[in-house]
Amino acid sequence: MRDFALWKAAKTSEPSWDSPWGPGRPGWHIECSAIASLVFGSQLDIHTGGIDLEFPHHENEIAQSEAYHGCEQWANYFMHSGHLHLKGSEEKMSKSLKNFITVKEFLQNNTANHFRMFCLMSRYRSPVEYSEDSVRAAVDVLDSLFSFLSDARAYVAGTLHTRPIDEAFLWERLAEARTAVRAALADDMDTPRAISALITLVQHAHRQMQTASPVVGAVRSPSVLGAIAAFIERMMETWGLQLHDAQQVAAVDAGPLAAVLDHVVAFRSEVRDFALAGDVVQEERRGARAERRALLDACDRLRERLASCGIELKDRGNASTWRHTETGVTDRGAGECE
Repeated sequence: MRDFALWKAAKTSEPSWDSPWGPGRPGWHIECSAIASLVFGSQLDIHTGGIDLEFPHHENEIAQSEAYHGCEQWANYFMHSGHLHLKGSEEKMSKSLKNFITVKEFLQNNTANHFRMFCLMSRYRSPVEYSEDSVRAAVDVLDSLFSFLSDARAYVAGTLHTRPIDEAFLWERLAEARTAVRAALADDMDTPRAISALITLVQHAHRQMQTASPVVGAVRSPSVLGAIAAFIERMMETWGLQLHDAQQVAAVDAGPLAAVLDHVVAFRSEVRDFALAGDVVQEERRGARAERRALLDACDRLRERLASCGIELKDRGNASTWRHTETGVTDRGAGECE
């Protein structure tokens, strides 16, 4: 194999500089070594780049930098990322091929959180296929995590009543999830496996938080659900997933809209409780039952209309809570006004 060029002789119409070897320009591999040395000095901890740069570019960077700095190991770790493809295409997204989607275009229908989760659900060094289905899968995972955090907050706050929870079982599942996530990240940043461990933990917790036949006043286990929620929040923040969007919190959670929603949900809960109470009143006339059925239908239509505006209502026995589905940061009991 021939050595790579540190200095290339000038060609017609190319920019050039004078040197002891005549007019020319630096070889293309030298620019990264020079800039990295200028900014970071004689050693790097982690060096990243596309998998197509592993050879010859990064090999040449190593040779140049270790020779210049007189060191045996210039970079401790190299992480080579896979390329992003459109589904069904073997070519990577590229401006020159005009087969790319800009971040601005992506954010027209999705959020930055959606893109981060989309990336996390693939190994960083594997090719990634972009499609509406793969983005939808990432959105569904985020919704599942935010939905659990919403339920867990409501449970800890005492606005969600469930059957008694097997606390020891959930502590064991939390310990298993922590071990699994740590092992996955230690295995060359296997984020899909780490995400899977979180989803499994959430599924176990949700099964324990069944609201069918809730027992008001039963022994509660807020500590374990609070610990699970804190672990999931910590991992999401570590991966750059935003749990608190300042603008949306200001607009939805802290502003007058939040108080309006609280009153709407509280009123709907009262109407719904009245309608459901009719099912156990044996002496009620058929006409009255029909009226109560109409009230329940109206409650369902209100929930659907709010959902179309990005507000999710959850009926929890005799109580209801709401959250903003764009960020999942809001979870309030009905009628809880600040």
